[in-house]
Amino acid sequence: MQEQATGRFGSWYRRSRWIVDPIAMALLSVVLAAFGFRAIWGPFSLLDTDISSWWSLAFALPACALAVLKYRAPMLVLAAVTALFVVDLLTVGGVGTLVVLLDVLWRAAFVAGPRARQALLVLLGASTIGLFAVALLFTDAPVSIAFLIGVQFGAIFGTDYWWAVAVAQANELAELHRQRAEAAEREAERDRSEAVLREREMMARELHDAVAGHVMAMAIRAEAVLSTAPDEERDRAALQAVRDAGLDAHTALRTMISVLRGGGGELTPAPRIEDLDGVIANARRTGLRVTSTPLEGSFPALVEQTVVRIVREALANCIRHASGADVDVEIGADEKSVSVRVDSRGGAAVAHAAGNGWGLSMLEERVRAMDGTFRAGPVVGGWSVRAELPIGVPA
Repeated sequence: MQEQATGRFGSWYRRSRWIVDPIAMALLSVVLAAFGFRAIWGPFSLLDTDISSWWSLAFALPACALAVLKYRAPMLVLAAVTALFVVDLLTVGGVGTLVVLLDVLWRAAFVAGPRARQALLVLLGASTIGLFAVALLFTDAPVSIAFLIGVQFGAIFGTDYWWAVAVAQANELAELHRQRAEAAEREAERDRSEAVLREREMMARELHDAVAGHVMAMAIRAEAVLSTAPDEERDRAALQAVRDAGLDAHTALRTMISVLRGGGGELTPAPRIEDLDGVIANARRTGLRVTSTPLEGSFPALVEQTVVRIVREALANCIRHASGADVDVEIGADEKSVSVRVDSRGGAAVAHAAGNGWGLSMLEERVRAMDGTFRAGPVVGGWSVRAELPIGVPA
């Protein structure tokens, strides 16, 4: 309860200090005048006779009134209160204007920029030296007293200035740390989002490579059977092909789920050149007439994986858009690169098998990432997919 009350009071004070502080300083000035505080700067007074300490309010109260505006125009208020302090210094020598001047100086130094603070520091140093010189040359004070006056003035106003600058710099440092923390948090969130996006893109590629082809093959074989007259031998062969494609898709999905749950390994087994025979055989079972040129030799794993994926995607597109077409698969290699070419002629599009182009775009991304070249588009009488992969890529 006490902490809550303290918190409520602190919150109220922060909201109301612009008026509370001047009122408190005005009340303090009245109390000091009642106790007779005056002539604290006696050597500087220009008056020949003693006057009542109540006259100090003639300068302290206007200074308090000006302090109300210290949050709006701190430098102007500082200049005005300084003028009142100088007049008070040369006449009554009260304490009220000194208190107000210290308060206004603190605020001005707190909100000032680096150049303004430097200017204030120079003015404080010059004022300290000037006060010492005036006390030494134009008053009856001995050198020791004049020096003590200068030290007191410098210590009082210098401490006030140092305190304001220290608090301001601490706040600036805290704000800098806050901004850096927010920037780091934003960057971490951006990195997390990018990591999630990359992971989703990788999963999309793997699902497309591992599952989409098998599922589409199942649909196409079923469509072919449904669109022709019943034939037991042919229908059983189609059912066998659908079953094989379904089992392959199921195996790929189980592997992906296992890896995703376990958090390690590859989502799907990486294809190798040896898998090309199976890919071509599956395409032939769907009705494509495929001729191929085998690739001899071994190559970096990444090159072999990309070659198999290019051929598989090109044949899958032939199944969708050119069922029954003649397809030539040519794969060649030299010392620097491996070339892949898949050309199709004739055929007819299968109903309900329209694609969205993601497969070719993802293939192009893979090839570009390897500093290779990729092109897919129509040619006379059909469609052609071509790629060239540099052999010197990291495995």
